[in-house]
Amino acid sequence: MVSRLTRVLVRTPTTTGNFVEDGHWRMPDLEALLREHDEFVALLTSLGCDVEVAAPIDGLVDAVYMHDPMIMTPHGAILLNMAKPIRSPEPAQFRKDLERLGVPILGQLSAPGVADGGDKVWLDATTLLIGHGYRTNQAGIDQIRDLLAPHGVEVLSFDLPHYEGPGAVLHLMSVLSPIAHDLAVVYEPLAPVRLLQFLESRGIRWIPVSEREMLTQGANILTIKPNVVVLAAGNPEIEAALREAGVEVHVFNGANVAVKGDGGPTCLTAPLTRVTA
Repeated sequence: MVSRLTRVLVRTPTTTGNFVEDGHWRMPDLEALLREHDEFVALLTSLGCDVEVAAPIDGLVDAVYMHDPMIMTPHGAILLNMAKPIRSPEPAQFRKDLERLGVPILGQLSAPGVADGGDKVWLDATTLLIGHGYRTNQAGIDQIRDLLAPHGVEVLSFDLPHYEGPGAVLHLMSVLSPIAHDLAVVYEPLAPVRLLQFLESRGIRWIPVSEREMLTQGANILTIKPNVVVLAAGNPEIEAALREAGVEVHVFNGANVAVKGDGGPTCLTAPLTRVTA
């Protein structure tokens, strides 16, 4: 997740649907929602990404968060089965997008397995970390492990805390964002102890983020290549800490498209190709 991002899929936000009751958003300004997404796409393009833009899906307000319906692997996409009821149609829509773009599909999860892409973090091409919580269960983890085992991928799972309960959004990527091969950003109070110990064992140091900035997506950071990142605006503490560590930070205004739906810049993207060169 820190190798150079060269091709990425995003989805234009819908302006129809019940953002508050069904999606559990804070109601966004719909004009600003579209404008911010356009600005985000322009930023990714300026950073060298080939950006594929999928059409909005009427009524599916969370579908703008393209990171969640699938896990992209070096061996093809794994389409997921999503626990949040309003999001259950998204993987089928995602399959159409992948087929249109010629992206291979490795497999798809089925009940009782559920998982969200926000619960996964790739450390390298053979090490996948998965958060076990309300959005990703053991059956889902087992199915992902079975799909990747023939390809020599080690899947490690870490229990996520209850936090605000099953109705809230808490993904592994809510508390962990890789920045470089030896650097991450972590919200320590909700990070599993075993996860922190594992990062230490791999020689990965981290910059802690505050609770205030975790709530404004300061721990959900999109890495374009090692030490070059995209961060949602409104997180000056972690922005300053990253710059102090020598990281090139590109800030985008995601007040509506990111923060009001509890999804950061990584959530807005489905990475299709990352290269190590």
